[in-house]
Amino acid sequence: MPKGSRRQAPVVAITGASGGVGRAVARAFARRGARLGLIARGMDGLRATRAEAVGLGAEALALPADVADADAVAAAADRLAARFGGVDVWINNAMTTVFAPLSAMTAAEFRRATEVTYLGCVHGTLAALHHMRPRGRGAIVQVGSALAYRGIPLQAAYCGAKFAIRGFTDSLRCELLHEGSGIRVSMVQLPAVNTPQFLWCRTHLPRKPRPVPPVCRPEAAARAVLYAADHAPRELWVGRATLKTIAGALAAPAFMDRYLAERAYDGQMTDGAPEPGRPDNLFAPADGDFGAHGPFDGAAEPSAAIMTAGRARQAALAGGLGLAAAAVGLGVVGGRGLARRSRR
Repeated sequence: MPKGSRRQAPVVAITGASGGVGRAVARAFARRGARLGLIARGMDGLRATRAEAVGLGAEALALPADVADADAVAAAADRLAARFGGVDVWINNAMTTVFAPLSAMTAAEFRRATEVTYLGCVHGTLAALHHMRPRGRGAIVQVGSALAYRGIPLQAAYCGAKFAIRGFTDSLRCELLHEGSGIRVSMVQLPAVNTPQFLWCRTHLPRKPRPVPPVCRPEAAARAVLYAADHAPRELWVGRATLKTIAGALAAPAFMDRYLAERAYDGQMTDGAPEPGRPDNLFAPADGDFGAHGPFDGAAEPSAAIMTAGRARQAALAGGLGLAAAAVGLGVVGGRGLARRSRR
C-alpha cells in the first residue's frame, strides 16, 4: 500500500468487481485480508464476489451501483468509508464496450460505452479524492489498456474511452503534484485478457468476438494492479504485447494504421456465428455469475511481465534512431499478436 496508509487491513474499493479483471483483483486483495468495497451493477456476480472474498478471510461490502451515475458512485464511497473509516485504495476497473464498425453503431451505444468506461473512471476518481484528500494520502489505480495509446478498428468506443482516461489521469497527476499531495495515481496498461466480456459485450460483428493471442489470464492482470497499488508507478505496462503495441504506436503510427486496416478485423473474431438475441450488458447487467475467466483459457498465459513506462521508454530511447525501424520490425515479426491486439 502507499506510504502513510495503514499496513493492516487497507480499505480498497474496486469498480467492475463482479467479473473479469475486477473479480480477480478482489480475490487478490481478499487474500491479503483487505477490507473491500465491491462496486458493480450485476447483483448475481456481486454477491458471488463478496462470498469469495469473505471465504478468503476478508471483510467485504457489496455496493451495487452504475458507475455512469456519479451520485451512485459517491454514495457507494460514502458507505464504504462510513463502514471502515476511510478509503486507502481505489481501483477504477469498470468498463463496457461495443464490438462494431462505426457505421453499425448508434449514438446511444457510443454514449453509453463512454459514460461507463471513461466517465465511470472520472466518477470513481472524484469519489476517491473526496475521501483521500482530508487525510492527504491514498492510491488510485486506473485499469487501462495498450489501446489507450493505439486505437484499433471495431473498438472505437472503447479505445476513445481509454485514451480519455489517460489524458484525464495525466491532468490529475499534475494537479496533485502541484498541491504537494500524498495521493498517488497510476495507470496499468493491459494486453488482451481472457475475461467474460466476450460473452456479455454488445457486438454487431458477423462472428463472435474474441481476444487476440498472446492473451493473459485475469490473475496476471490482478498482480499488476496490486503492484501499482503498492508501488504507485506513473504507468505500468503489462506483457510484451503491450510494449510492442505502444512502441509501434509512438514510433510508426502511419505504418500501424495500414497494418491494422489489413489485419485487425479477422483477428478479433472467432469462426463461430453470433447467437441470435444474445443478451449483453451495455445498458443493463447480464443475468448470472460469469466469474473472472472467459472461454479462452486454453490460449491464455497465467503470467505476464510488467515494466514501468519510464523503464520502457528508457529502453526505447537507448535505441536512438533505430526505434522507428524496430517498431516496424515488431509489427512484422510480432505479426498477428501486435496488430490485432484486443483489449482486456
